Amino acid sequence: MRSSLCEGVARLSIGVATLMVIINVSVVLYGIAMRYVFGGAPIWTDELARYAMIATAMLGMAGVWLRGEHMRISLAERFLPPAKARWVVRYQWFLGVVIALVGAWLCWRYAQSVSMFRSPTLGVSRTLLMLSMPIGFALLALGLLLRGAKPMPQQIGEV
Repeated sequence: MRSSLCEGVARLSIGVATLMVIINVSVVLYGIAMRYVFGGAPIWTDELARYAMIATAMLGMAGVWLRGEHMRISLAERFLPPAKARWVVRYQWFLGVVIALVGAWLCWRYAQSVSMFRSPTLGVSRTLLMLSMPIGFALLALGLLLRGAKPMPQQIGEV
């Protein structure tokens, strides 16, 4: 049950990040077409592409972490005796949960602190644009809590 919920969090994370990549590429291509075909791009395309790139990274981090597809060095748990390796894995998991929860809280506070400001070209509250950060960290924390302190999946060709 927990593993299927964890996989659901990973799929949601990757799915939303994929949607953000599509939005980002579409906005950039629209800006390029407007600039070089019609002589001038709307100024909002640069800002929207920048926020979409941030959202892609923040919303996709839970999926790549939970599937073990992020860049990492796994020498410690590979070369230690099994009992010590389990402690390293538990420590990594605990640290990941703490960092994700603190990140979600700090990013939420930051998103709330910029609520009085509006985006100059998009005309929306900056809080709306910053919400991908606390949501991304919260998804990571939820996924880590559901996954538990298990070793990361090994990737083919991992060093």
